[in-house]
Amino acid sequence: MIRSLVLPLFLLVSGPYSEPGARSHLDLMRKDARRNMSVDPPDGEYFYKVALDLKARRVLEIGTSTGYSGAWFAMALKKTGGRLITLEIDPDRHAEAKKNFEAMSLADVVDARLCNALIELPKVEAPLDIVFIDAWKPDYLKYYELVLPKVRAGGVILAHNTKNAAGPMKDFLDRIQKDPAVRTEFLPESAQGLSISWKK
Repeated sequence: MIRSLVLPLFLLVSGPYSEPGARSHLDLMRKDARRNMSVDPPDGEYFYKVALDLKARRVLEIGTSTGYSGAWFAMALKKTGGRLITLEIDPDRHAEAKKNFEAMSLADVVDARLCNALIELPKVEAPLDIVFIDAWKPDYLKYYELVLPKVRAGGVILAHNTKNAAGPMKDFLDRIQKDPAVRTEFLPESAQGLSISWKK
């Protein structure tokens, strides 16, 4: 199980910031973080770490926005030989995300789909190592129910905004804390809130 939420030294030395141009482009993307509804850097660092720790090969992201969170997953997947499927309903954000993935030389490990997630999710094949939910908050429980059967034992479902948007996703938060199929914890460093539900 993932216990340490602090990046070990070897990840800081050989991890995402050692990728040519990665740090500068991530910083550039953060300038419009509020407009783009991006995660905070501690969340992104956790995504990178958990993808490496699980040796993830298949990661699903619901809500691409402009690609900041997806970039963290994709940088890890470059090392594990895996692939990111990321779903976005807004054409402008989808197009910007694809440009960002190209700029960071990550496009070869990203399957960026312009779609309605609730329609697309049944088409996504199992098994999945990681699912990250960061889309329309009232639909979190619907997303969860669609992806839970697809996540392998030992895999994880992550969900964003569990602090600052807890109201619209109350049914989801109640479910993940009571569902016997998962063990849920929360990332202390996440200002906006990040739930971590391990599939048993």
